[in-house]
This record gives sequence, structure tokens and C-alpha cells, in this order.
Amino acid sequence: MDERVALNDALAATPPRRGTWLRDLLGRDWKVGFLFVLPMVAIMAGLIFWPFVSAIMLSTTAFNFNTGETFNVGLRNYQRLASNSDYILSLQNTISFTFWSLSIKFVVGMTLALILNSRLPLRGLLSGIMLLPWIVPEIVTALAWKSIYDPLFGGLNPILQSIGVINRPLGWLSDPHMAMGSIISVNVWKGIPFFVLLLLAGLKAVDKEQLEAAEIDGANVVQRFRHVTLPSMRYVIVVTLLLSFISTFNQFGLPFLMTGGGPSGATKLYAILAYEKAIGSLQYGPGIAIAFSVAPLMAVLIWLLARFMRHDDKRDATSNAKPGIVDRIMAAGGRGVSLVVDVLFWPVQVVYAGLEWVIRRLRQASGRRAEEPILAPASRESGGVVARLAVLVPFLVFVLFPFFWIIITSLKSTSQISERRSIFWPEPATLEQYNHLLTGTGFLTWAMNSIFVAAAATLISVALSSLAAYALTRLRFLGAGMLTTLLLITYLLPGTLLFIPLYQTLTSLGIINTYAALILTYPTFLLPFATWVLMGYFRSIPVELEEAAMIDGASRFYIFLRITIPLAAPAILSVTLFAFTNAWNEFLFAFVFITSESLRTLPIGLQSMVVGDILPWGRLMAASLLTAVPVAVLYVYAQRFLVEGLTVGGVKG
Repeated sequence: MDERVALNDALAATPPRRGTWLRDLLGRDWKVGFLFVLPMVAIMAGLIFWPFVSAIMLSTTAFNFNTGETFNVGLRNYQRLASNSDYILSLQNTISFTFWSLSIKFVVGMTLALILNSRLPLRGLLSGIMLLPWIVPEIVTALAWKSIYDPLFGGLNPILQSIGVINRPLGWLSDPHMAMGSIISVNVWKGIPFFVLLLLAGLKAVDKEQLEAAEIDGANVVQRFRHVTLPSMRYVIVVTLLLSFISTFNQFGLPFLMTGGGPSGATKLYAILAYEKAIGSLQYGPGIAIAFSVAPLMAVLIWLLARFMRHDDKRDATSNAKPGIVDRIMAAGGRGVSLVVDVLFWPVQVVYAGLEWVIRRLRQASGRRAEEPILAPASRESGGVVARLAVLVPFLVFVLFPFFWIIITSLKSTSQISERRSIFWPEPATLEQYNHLLTGTGFLTWAMNSIFVAAAATLISVALSSLAAYALTRLRFLGAGMLTTLLLITYLLPGTLLFIPLYQTLTSLGIINTYAALILTYPTFLLPFATWVLMGYFRSIPVELEEAAMIDGASRFYIFLRITIPLAAPAILSVTLFAFTNAWNEFLFAFVFITSESLRTLPIGLQSMVVGDILPWGRLMAASLLTAVPVAVLYVYAQRFLVEGLTVGGVKG
């Protein structure tokens, strides 16, 4: 015993090894961890944090066009917004656009998700069709619907006139009373897949035993949805609505491409007004003030969403703890969503109550008992399938018609389009538009620019995100948790709050209107997305494989390259394809940062084909189809590798 005490005293008196205190302070893996995340942190700091801070300072300045001097005005730019009629109108437009878009997308998305979650023939094919609008580039969406809405050459007016809904052609985008509703419809078309995808995932997670118990207790379909399905999905619904609200409220591309904010400011959202003021009029201070006026709202929403999305990972560890702020907010959000759903779905409840009344009357007329079904089980099942398909078909037509319109218009000659001959079918079909597009425009140059920029930005983003994701999931170092939260916040940060300060930063660096302007800025939205997704994949790889390699003396970098990357190859390829698709489709940054015709990417090139009121619909539709095809092909491959990536967690050493 005395010898053991003496040994302990000697060990206690021995000075700690050099570097132990630094390791205790910065974490066990701080050297490797800091090295892995440094490139990502540099991009976030240099192209997100610093431009954001400098923009705040710039928003307190004004520019004197007579003297060419910039002077400080304090908070005057923000104070003037309260009495600025253009700003107030743009804010009202933004609120109206967001409210109606969100409400319709939620109702339609939930309806479609419920149908696709039931027994349905060819359900996989129907689900894939419903996701098509999601993968179409924004410029293609805008041009396709602008062509459909065209009062002279479009397809909507002839359809509505033929069925007697209208008696004369209408200017859907030129009438101030109809323009907002028209762009809301396009936003709904584009956003339905997002709601269907997330809500369908939420429906698949609902406890089937609870639904069966409620049915045994006599609850009808509507009651089971209201009291079982909806409470079980409150987390998914709140997250979906928050994500969609942030995206919709900050919408720029679709309204700008379709109406430019007109007519008479009827569709001018706050993001369009900020662009016009800062970039169009070179009044950076007032323009940034407009963009940053919604920053407090975005900060609250992003904070809530970040807490919600990270809360799911922590619920198991804190199951016995007192409800935290996220739990209370989620409960309140769930009650609020339930109330909203009750209001939005009241027509469904009324229709269902009417059907129940009709069924009771039929039972009475046929002399059947109340509990005795009118139809046999097989007939009821067949009738249910027919009813679900009857509801689904109009939505399928709504989703597929723009694709049909793009194809048939691209196969028409210019004379067929201008003379309105055979509106809904090319007679005869011709490749004239494709020939004019490839030989008479800069389409091939724009395509090569898009390929180069998207490939370079994707390569940088995926390489750096792989390093960062591995460090944040496998290594222990100071600040890893905070960096994960900042990463999610950066991922959720709207581009409309960044494009003006980034324009200033790129101008000061002298790289505005160059490939570098896009290659450097695209990682600001690709890198956080790729890192966040890869973190989930890396967590699924058994850590025992890496521990065995470390016992054999392998370094962390060797393990990352030789073990982790090969196992996560399907996931990395999936993320690469999605990142490339996002870069290929990007419009806002390319539109603001590139002015030279030789440097235009495809979205900007297609937009430049519209000169004033002259719209070469045939070439535009041909270009739209050629632009969308690579995205569709990449999406098909991405889906396959995404499924493979999800099975990586099954690997056992």
C-alpha cells in the first residue's frame, strides 16, 4: 500500500507533457480538425460573414452622384423605408405572394402526399412525375409559363375559351389584377414537389397501430387525419413550412423573369426592389437597407429552423429532461398548424360529412343495417382507387402540361407559331428552332460556360465539404458544435441578403464579370448544403473500421482517403450531382455578377434572348428543353446513388 501511495505521489509531482494543456483546451483532435475545416471556414468568413458585416455598415451610407462621394447617414436609409410607398407596396406584395403560395402549396402538397401514400397502381411512376417541376431550372420554368400565359401565342387562353370559362383572350401577366395570381400559380407548380416529398416522408413515419386503433374506435378518415396523422406529423409540417416560407418570402428569379416586378409594380417583391435600387440605380446604401429590413424576421425563422432541425438528433438523449424552448415552440407550432389545417381543410370535412349523409340515406333506402356496408370490400377498394385517381389526374395535367408545351412549341416552325396554326400539335414537326438556336445564337458558348463554372464550383465545394463533414462527425476539437450550427444557418441564409454585399466585395477584388466571380461565390450555397448532407452519411459509416486502422498506426488523413471516402463514394457522387445541378440552374448570382455576353451561363443567356417585347418562342422553348435535359439525366443518376448512399450504414467490418 505504501509503495502504491508513493507511486501516485510521484506521478502527481511529474510535470505534464508538453502540449497536454493545449490538447485539453482545444480538443483531442484539434490539429487535424482545424486543418480539415480551415478551407470551409475561410470561405464562410471571406464570402459570407465579412460581406454581411460590411453590408450592414454600407447600409448606413449614401452616394452623392454630383460629387462622387459616399457619406454616412446613420439609420436614415432604414427610417425612410417607413414612408417609402414603393417599399411598402413591395412588402405588401411579398406578404401576399408568400401567404397564398404557402397556403396553396401546403393544401395541394398534403392532398397529393395522402393520395400517393395510399394503395395506388403505378405509385412509383406517379410519385416521380409529381417531382418533375423540382428538377427543372428556374429559367426554364419562367419561360415555359410565360409562353403558356402569352395572350396571343400561349396555350392557356385557347383552352379556357374552348370550355367556356372566358370569352376573350386575357393578359395574364400584363393585367395588374391577374399578374400576382399568375406568378403565385407558377410558384405553386414549382414548389409542390418539395411539399409532397417531405410530407410523404412524414406520412410514412406515422404509427400504423395508432391509426388502426382509431379506426376500431369508430373514427372516420377525416377524424383519423385530424387527431392521429396531423399530431404525428407536426414536426415535419413545421420544418417544411419554415423552409418554404424562407424560400418563398425571398423569391427573386421567377417573378423577375416573368414580369420584372410589373405591371405597375403589381408583382414587385422586396427582393426585386432591392436589386433595382442597389444594382440598377447604384444606390448601394438604400438598396442594402431594403434587403436587410427583413433580416430580423429571417434571423428569427432561421434560428427556429436550425433549432428544430438539430433538435431531432438530441431528443433521445434528453427524453427525460424538462421540455426546452424548442419543445414548447414545436408544441405551439403544432397547435397553430392544427388550427390552420382545420381552416384550410374545412371543405374536405364538409364534403365528407355530405358523403356520410348520402351513405346513411342509401342504407335506409335499401333496408341495410347501419354497420352493414353498401359495397363489398373489393368494390370499396376499387372505388377508393378510382376516387383517388380522379383527384390525382387534374394535378398530373397541371404538372405535365408545361413539359408538353415546351416540346410541341420547340418542334413548330416560326410561321406555325406566329400564325397560330395547330396550337396543340406541330404540323409538320420540324427541327428549325434547334438549328437556329445552335447556329444563330451563343447557346453553345453559354452551355460551355455553365459546364465550366458548375464543374469548378462543384469540385471545390464537394472536396472542401468532404473534409469539413468528416472533421465535424469524427473529430473532437474546440468549436465543432458551434461550427455545425453556423453551417446550418449559412445553408438557410437567403441569397437575396448576400448578392448585394457580394457584388461590392467582388468589385473591390477586381473579379466582377469574370468566371472567378461565380466559381468563388457558388460555394457559398453549395458548400453548406454538401457538408450538411455528407455529415449524415459519414455518421452511418461504422467507426470501428477507423479505430482498427488507427490501432495499426494509420493517420487521420490516410483513414479519410483510404477508408472513409471509398465507403462513402455513392454518397459523395450523389452530393456531387445535386451540387452540379444547383450550380447549373443558378440565376441570381450569374445575373448580377456577369455582364459580358461571352461569359454568360445558360440561365442568363436564355434570359438575354428576350429583347423588349420580342420573344422568339420557338428558340426559347428549344433552348429550355436542351437546358433541362442534362438536369433530368443527372437527377435520375443522383436518385440511384442516393439510395445506395443510404445503405452505407449497413457495412460491417
